[in-house]
Amino acid sequence: MALPPTSSVASTGAHHAPGGSYKPALTLLASLFFMWGFITVINNTLLPHLRSVFELDYTQTTLIESVWFIAYFVASIPSAKLIERIGYQKSIVTGLVIMAAGALLMVPAARLPSYGVVLTALFIIASGITLLQVAANPYVAVIGPPETGSSRLNLVQAFNSLGTTLAPLFAGYLILGRSKGGTAEAGVTLTAAERYADAQSVILPYLIVAAVLVVLAVVIARFPLPAIGQATQRVSREERRGMSLWKHRNLVWGVPAIFIYLIAEIGVANLFINFVSQPDIAAITHEQASRYLALLWGGMMVGRFVGSFVMQKVPADKVLAFFAVGAFIVMLLATFTSGHAAMWSLIAVGLFHSIMFPTIFTLGIKGLGPLTEEGSGLLIMAIAGGALVVVQGWLADTVGLQTSFLLTAACELYILFYALWGSKPTHALPEREVIG
Repeated sequence: MALPPTSSVASTGAHHAPGGSYKPALTLLASLFFMWGFITVINNTLLPHLRSVFELDYTQTTLIESVWFIAYFVASIPSAKLIERIGYQKSIVTGLVIMAAGALLMVPAARLPSYGVVLTALFIIASGITLLQVAANPYVAVIGPPETGSSRLNLVQAFNSLGTTLAPLFAGYLILGRSKGGTAEAGVTLTAAERYADAQSVILPYLIVAAVLVVLAVVIARFPLPAIGQATQRVSREERRGMSLWKHRNLVWGVPAIFIYLIAEIGVANLFINFVSQPDIAAITHEQASRYLALLWGGMMVGRFVGSFVMQKVPADKVLAFFAVGAFIVMLLATFTSGHAAMWSLIAVGLFHSIMFPTIFTLGIKGLGPLTEEGSGLLIMAIAGGALVVVQGWLADTVGLQTSFLLTAACELYILFYALWGSKPTHALPEREVIG
């Protein structure tokens, strides 16, 4: 929890927290990363389901995910202000409660069923996740030695990927597996009664999610998280005079890097099931495709565990550049091949995307010192880039679903540019850390 400026801890110079003092907190926060990854990726299964229930085209389908990511743009700055006001721990608990409320709203959304209420529920859930992201990402990045910040954030993000790996299996069984649209062959037209029955299949999984979120909120509320000192605490106006976020090249280019990366990640994940279900790719049902989606997210999990280890030995920017080149190559293969070659190429991009978000994030806040909290808020706001997945939806409708992945390939090139040049810090301030 954030300490007031007068605290003796906050005024202490930077030093390393004892190793054991923050590891229990990292363990608990890993469960937090798991849950928001799990809930976010339920959307990948939910979108083809809603496409069937509401008879949507690709543009309308991806618009649902755009609303989700617009929440990051709307809620990021208020989240940073809330953290400043009530502290990190209470903000995390508040975020979990907001997410639980949004999950419960999916029940009336399914019973009506209502496209508008679904959008509202997802916006509320995403707003809660935004608050968690603004609080937890910088907390993990600064809670230990600065030189292993990328490694540490990749480690907890690996548990985020564990959630994203299990979510398609969970939602594939409880949503697609229990619906007519999810088990039917591609191109089958459902009756109004079948679509209404399908809408009800989201009730049970979201009730389970809401219950787990409430339990996690209670646990975190009672857990003694280490206090954050000057690392991310706002300093007074006088102390900040002459300091500017815009002098830090790694942040200035890092914000669009997060924005563009999210276009790539979300575009692949949201269109994956529809893509591999096509007759010239894998010719399988949506329920079967959801199992392969789990492999894509599983690749992200493996990549983050490996990346966490590698970045203890190899500079983070070099690792990021290598992964960006790999992602570019497999996206070209997914675009210009067919059958299982295209499907496995798209699955492979999960491995190469794995370390991108946490690595860009830690490179972006490197050297911000007392400006870390504000820089983190801007980087989390950039997650709104996922809202532009609607552009890929429009491309899929106009030039074809497979051709639309050229947009993803172009995104990988910007990440490569950031790794090679944009991530190099300028006007770096002294690193500060959490004091356990």
